[in-house]
Amino acid sequence: MDLLEISKNNSKKNVPLYVKVLSLFSVVRGYNILLIVAAQYLASLFIFSPEKSLRHVLLDIDLYFIVLATMCVIASGYIINNFYDSEADKINKPIKSKIDNIVSQKIKLRMYFLLNFLGVCFGFLVSWRAALFFSVYIFLIWFYSHKLKKYPLTGLFSAAILAILPFFAVFVYYKNFSEIIFTHAAFLFFILLIRELIKDLEKIKGDFTQNYQTIPVKYGEKFAKILITFLSVLTLNPIYFLLKYPEIGGMKYYFYGTVVILSCFVGLLWFAKNKQNYALLHLLIKFLIVAGVCSLALIDYSVIINRLVV
Repeated sequence: MDLLEISKNNSKKNVPLYVKVLSLFSVVRGYNILLIVAAQYLASLFIFSPEKSLRHVLLDIDLYFIVLATMCVIASGYIINNFYDSEADKINKPIKSKIDNIVSQKIKLRMYFLLNFLGVCFGFLVSWRAALFFSVYIFLIWFYSHKLKKYPLTGLFSAAILAILPFFAVFVYYKNFSEIIFTHAAFLFFILLIRELIKDLEKIKGDFTQNYQTIPVKYGEKFAKILITFLSVLTLNPIYFLLKYPEIGGMKYYFYGTVVILSCFVGLLWFAKNKQNYALLHLLIKFLIVAGVCSLALIDYSVIINRLVV
């Protein structure tokens, strides 16, 4: 019996434990969390502390606690977002919604408070500043889920900012304030803005039903497409400057590929008319993000093998 059959037939009391765990994994989007963890460690290795060995970075206990805290607060953020979006998700994501609802809202809220508590505690193990950072982040995620996401511009920008903030936890930890990092952050910010707009187009029906004033709902699909096209053009600006830095090494091929993919993306965008079309475009942007994380290891070919043996 698969998860969908269980979600139809269960009373939530007789559900096997492993099914509840899988349901919670779906709620907290564990695959996204694993990607963020990989991004934090790869960024630590190849951007923030390129002079340090693999062993030194992986055995850095403070970095370990920062990553754990990040995992906890992001997971709790997905839980509270799921809580507020439960009705809209029944329309936008009916299959995922059924799987997510295998676990009761009561259990989800308990997990939400537990994960927030653990996140702040892990932060305290690093410093009171880290604990304060994660406490503020927890509040901002709740405020976004409760209020900000219902409004066009605040919802768009706050979602992108919250997605990029976990990287700033590592950024501040290493106190690496180089120009290339800010340029890379600008590139990622534009990509995340595009992703949020595509998500809004993909779930426009549910957002309209719940009166979420997203940009596609308030200004229409055509305006959202114009804005996405504009952001795609703006993305070329940080790419241009990043390609001028020899420090990016083999990652330059990722940026060349990004230009090609974004060009195809914009072309397909103007032919997109339904949820399935937007879902495909969303998948394309996800691929860009995942490929970007993996390509961090290409920044310096010479150190990859060395770090495996040092």
